[in-house]
Amino acid sequence: MASAAEQMAANTSWGALGKATELRQRIVFTLGLLIVYRLGTFIPVPGIDATALQSFMEQAGSGLTGILSVFTGGALSRMGIFALGIMPYISASIIIQLLTSMVPKLEAMKKEGESGRKKIAQYTRLGTVVLATFQAYGLAASLEAGDLASDPGLYFRVATVVTLVGGTMFLMWLGEQITARGLGNGISLIIFVGIVAEIPSAMAQFLAQGRSGAISPVVIIGIILMVIAVIGFVVFMERALRKVHIQYPRRQVGMKVYDGGSSHLPIKVNPAGVIPAIFASSLLLLPTTVATFNTGDTGPVMGWILANFGAGRPLYLLFFTAMIVFFTFFYTFNVAFKTDEVADNLKNQNGFVPGIRPGKRTAEYLDHVVTRLLVIGSAYLAAVCLLPEVIRTQLNVPFYFGGTSVLIIVSVTMDTINQAQSHLLAHQYEGLIEKSQLRGKKRRGARKGTGRK
Repeated sequence: MASAAEQMAANTSWGALGKATELRQRIVFTLGLLIVYRLGTFIPVPGIDATALQSFMEQAGSGLTGILSVFTGGALSRMGIFALGIMPYISASIIIQLLTSMVPKLEAMKKEGESGRKKIAQYTRLGTVVLATFQAYGLAASLEAGDLASDPGLYFRVATVVTLVGGTMFLMWLGEQITARGLGNGISLIIFVGIVAEIPSAMAQFLAQGRSGAISPVVIIGIILMVIAVIGFVVFMERALRKVHIQYPRRQVGMKVYDGGSSHLPIKVNPAGVIPAIFASSLLLLPTTVATFNTGDTGPVMGWILANFGAGRPLYLLFFTAMIVFFTFFYTFNVAFKTDEVADNLKNQNGFVPGIRPGKRTAEYLDHVVTRLLVIGSAYLAAVCLLPEVIRTQLNVPFYFGGTSVLIIVSVTMDTINQAQSHLLAHQYEGLIEKSQLRGKKRRGARKGTGRK
């Protein structure tokens, strides 16, 4: 049976949206900052030979511009000021989260409340600067090695590093502003917009291949149906939950005895979200990124890696699957769902799983449940990420719309819709409270009037 909040959310309409002034302001603010981000992707880094860059990107379109540019909104293919995207910040955030779960000092800092969270956020920003600086310098050196710089030298490298690091920090600030004053998670929305913005051109190129006869109409229809089916499957799996029954005993407060209640502890089939796929993709794209701009001799080791870990190769698929499974288990048990902390919180709240003793036994039981769920969750992530890779390689699909992109689009869309519904619900509750207060005043006024008579 649907709850009152779910029923109210189902009754939301455009009329309710028109009355929610704060929600409209948040939507307009979010759209404005996202437009600023899109405009920044077209501002080039100084000192780039535009003609040589365009020629190079056309030749490397199936590799770099097809895979990496998806996460930067095309800024990398145009070598814009946002060429690094927001990925350094995401990498720094994930690293800090993992360190927080493993370093006692950081874990204690996290439990300090708001002040501890501010310190951790500051460490994340510093980590973003460090990672972005290394990546920007490597990209500048690669541009010089590829003869894509109009005036190579120290000045070009310094200017490129400053521009790219400044662009990443500006994107981080935009994401924080959207989170605080806009609608939803700003960092996720920036990645979402970057991916969605590249879909029309990729689809146009895909359909052009069909018109030229390079791809048969049957394959085009099959791929479109596959994308729709994968999106539906991702939505189903992201909403799938395992509910663990929790019982609360009777308690006495003073002379009153309160009956014990029961509730459920919801555990997602995929508690780690899209992070395992992002981590695995980053590790696999690292040698490809280095070799794409490096036109010189790669050496025997790098040559072997590029030959065996290319997209769609057996070792690539095997390593991708292993990394997804590893990061799914590692991130869930160390960051997303710590069974020891959950068991301690239940014990402190006098809650228990029926038939399981509180404390250590509950933690062991939750370990068992989560492990079984993660077998399904990691298999689901691996299937969604590998299926587009296999089809793209076997059918020579000319654009890259991988499983990681699908996961990000679906997750961010669901999160944004939930955020909008939450604001609408809050607006409706405020309206109900105001109406109840007005009715109360009218009734009190009527009682006073009858009392005078």
